[in-house]
Amino acid sequence: MDFPTIHTNFWDAVIAVPAVIVLTQLIKMFFKIPKSLVPLVALSIGLLISVFISHRGHWIAGLFMGWFYGYAAIGSYASLKTSIRSYLKKVRRE
Repeated sequence: MDFPTIHTNFWDAVIAVPAVIVLTQLIKMFFKIPKSLVPLVALSIGLLISVFISHRGHWIAGLFMGWFYGYAAIGSYASLKTSIRSYLKKVRRE
């Protein structure tokens, strides 16, 4: 079995992951989904973008990179949220 060649490029790191974050936030705002389903929504959006846009015709690469898009968006959002909360908490104490 030959594994597909998967290239991570500018699109993956700078456009796809922020696009997943933005689309997830828009869905949260307009559809009021429960917080427990937000990671599933982000993962689904990442998979859809990857399979149907960035890695068309390569199922394995599309699934792998879609997983990356979704989980990178989830982690980036959580990290940014935690950093902002920590900073605001520190500023309030001073």
